[in-house]
Amino acid sequence: MMTMPTLDEEFVLPTRRHLWDSTALRVFAVLLLLTAAPLYEAFRVAAFSSDDIWWHLSTGLWILQNHAFPRHGLFSQSFDSPWIDSSWGFQVLLALAYKLLGLRAICLLLMVLKSALAAVTFMLAGGWRRNFWVAVLLSVAAQYILVNLQPLPLSCSMLFFGIELLLLLKGRRDKSVRPLFWLPLLFLVWANLHVQFANGLLLLVLFLAADITERLLRRAGLVSSSVPAYSLAKARTAAGLCLLATLITPYGFQLFPEVMATAYGAAQFKFYAEVTALDFRRPQHFAFLLLVMAAFLALGRQHSRDIFKIGTMTVFAMLAFRVQRDVWCVLFPAIAIISDAMPDGESGNELPESRAAWKFEKPLAVGLSVLVVLLAFVRVPSNQVLMSRAAAAFPIKACDFIRANRLPDPLFNSYAWGGFLTWYLPEYPVAIDTRLGLYGSEANEQYVKTVNGEARLEANPSFVQARTILLERGSGLTKALTTIPVLRDQFRVVYQDDLAVVLVRQ
Repeated sequence: MMTMPTLDEEFVLPTRRHLWDSTALRVFAVLLLLTAAPLYEAFRVAAFSSDDIWWHLSTGLWILQNHAFPRHGLFSQSFDSPWIDSSWGFQVLLALAYKLLGLRAICLLLMVLKSALAAVTFMLAGGWRRNFWVAVLLSVAAQYILVNLQPLPLSCSMLFFGIELLLLLKGRRDKSVRPLFWLPLLFLVWANLHVQFANGLLLLVLFLAADITERLLRRAGLVSSSVPAYSLAKARTAAGLCLLATLITPYGFQLFPEVMATAYGAAQFKFYAEVTALDFRRPQHFAFLLLVMAAFLALGRQHSRDIFKIGTMTVFAMLAFRVQRDVWCVLFPAIAIISDAMPDGESGNELPESRAAWKFEKPLAVGLSVLVVLLAFVRVPSNQVLMSRAAAAFPIKACDFIRANRLPDPLFNSYAWGGFLTWYLPEYPVAIDTRLGLYGSEANEQYVKTVNGEARLEANPSFVQARTILLERGSGLTKALTTIPVLRDQFRVVYQDDLAVVLVRQ
């Protein structure tokens, strides 16, 4: 006797399924995922909060004007000191965009980077081939953790690291070496954008080490899985080409010592808060911790023997919890592992019509996202308005006063404004800025002790030689120069506003 389907079987459940799998809803979800952060940036305009972006811009303009690569301390009183500009490629792109769009180019760059990172995290979470809504949620979580992203070379490293991880995971999943031969081109570009291509090389080493270890275990009979279809020799060749690609820069072998000094040198841990350990005083830190814990839990519940996933999570977790700047190194593998562990995630469990629909949904979602980002860019204020907003954080009026009155140089400046001064006041070489590779640990430590009152002012040559002083109005050094009688007799305040104070030596 044939049983009649219930109402839930015949109508309610299919309707509910078609609602969540409908093309319109998926396209809207991807559109919102890829454009929410750019739209927010178009209204908030947070791209000017970092002082680093300005010296990158001024250096890029110098490269375009002189058709040369920097090898000494541009815009600095340490002009004769050697300097390796490891981010010259990023700076040239930024300068070209600036010539076309003015200051609005900085906003557009951040919008594009945020949208690209949203797309990469979505693909790492298996958005095109696995549980769609899980991928959306994981990508949203990743964007929330990286909410303070800035238009800097570090953002390019995040993007390239995610792309590299996608290619490596695809190679292991498909048991094919073809994706690996895209990596040399990736590293060729990456090595000319940011020094943290070294993190990408470390990921590649982990990939090869896992492959070799698994092959040895199979030969010893300790595991029974099949041998990958590609040869280890081809994988090694691809890795060798990646290493050679990182040498194709204006600095060649000289770049590698700079990598460790700039990214993980001892001075970094002394003077930069971004390389300190996570303090768990922000919600993003707890969200990051939960994702990492979920990834390790997923590996445990699966009884995973994937040495690459386990090794990547372990090595980069140790790095990320020590250096909060590098949370993305373990965040990206974590969302990929969590997605792989989700039930009903394999594309084979999807309906055929659902898989076919994605061929239409992909280009539609991407096309609409590009259109929305471009429309959002139209909402970005004019260059004049952006300049007025920058004046709230940087001493534009004080610089105008120094330039108009031709105050004497050398200049002693605030550390937080050094990068901005290289762009807005290039005729006055700065005493210091955030280029740690140029000034070194000793000069940075000397500056910090000077402004904090931990060392005598006479011990700092840049301060002794300075004839014009530009500092924050409320800084401790400013108060000392304007209130202590001995110092007050040596310096005279010639300009001050709510942000800055300009003094000249008597």
